[in-house]
Amino acid sequence: MKYVNILKPGGYDKMKVCHGTQPTNGPNIKMNRLQAADMVVVKTAFAGINYADICIRWGLYESANKLVGYPICPGFEFSGHILKIGENVKRFKIGDEVFGVSMFGSYSSHVEVPERQIYHIPKNLTLQQAAGFPAVTLTAWMAVDLSRPRKNQTVLIHSAAGGVGSMLVQICKHILGCNVVGVVGSSHKVEYCQELGCDLVIDKSKVDLWKTATQHSPDGYKVVFDANGIETLQKSYNHLAPTGKLVVYGFHTMLPKQEGIDMGVISCWKWLKMGWDMLWTPKFDPFRMVTDNKSVLAFNLSFLFDEVDILLPAFDEILGWVEDEKIKAPSITEFNLEEAMIAHSVLESGKTKGKLVLKTS
Repeated sequence: MKYVNILKPGGYDKMKVCHGTQPTNGPNIKMNRLQAADMVVVKTAFAGINYADICIRWGLYESANKLVGYPICPGFEFSGHILKIGENVKRFKIGDEVFGVSMFGSYSSHVEVPERQIYHIPKNLTLQQAAGFPAVTLTAWMAVDLSRPRKNQTVLIHSAAGGVGSMLVQICKHILGCNVVGVVGSSHKVEYCQELGCDLVIDKSKVDLWKTATQHSPDGYKVVFDANGIETLQKSYNHLAPTGKLVVYGFHTMLPKQEGIDMGVISCWKWLKMGWDMLWTPKFDPFRMVTDNKSVLAFNLSFLFDEVDILLPAFDEILGWVEDEKIKAPSITEFNLEEAMIAHSVLESGKTKGKLVLKTS
């Protein structure tokens, strides 16, 4: 088998394509072992790339540090064909075309996961689309489930052209019937967000974000979805309507930016900046929140893999939306497995839209 290993936290030079048996654990493994009879081995075709994978490479992803350690093969999602099944597996047979989620390890030609973490690929998704679908869609579903926006309410979605953002736009608009305002950082993403269903797209490279947001919804927003961190968190909260909810699921603008594919290291001053940003991250006072009638909600999907009572019904609902063509997969950009470091560089640039995937076979 072939897989990408991150030898230790750092730059692109810490990523290595390896051949042979992929280690199933790192030095700090704490994950519960399931019986082999409940497991499925998938020969993967593609693996989805998420910003969390970059955080793993930097050593900043808490669940990777707590549950596995280094070296670690990153990756939370994949598509492919079943190669082997345990004796308790009932829903699948060898050769089935499937996609699913993994607790790391998807940057590989083979993955072994519990049966409950895979699904048959709907007829209207390709293998490439399926590989980039589960993690972002489950994240968007969880964000919406926590915040419960209602029909005709106005919501604001930061990074609306990204993987999670594009799914949030579609769920809020086409499933829930909300008035959707999307925020992007460059003009080439505007049309894409309009096609997804945004009622208004704010290109913050051209106009003042918060002035435009206020003009569109003077009374504020019922939900703001924000994975930016210090750059927008406080103002996102300030622009909530009474009973509004700020949903936090990442801190992208606080993390080190692209260093260049040949450099392979993150400059010291950028680490210092990240520490400074963390120090000045808004602290939300519960007394003020009660007075303001506003809420702050947050989650990390990788710590929810054992919440089967949540995730299984969630995915069943998501698949129903896909099959009914109410939502569609994000646009896809493909790289070979050996180009994983280049793919990370491209994702860090902030210029992408939709999802990036690795061809693993």
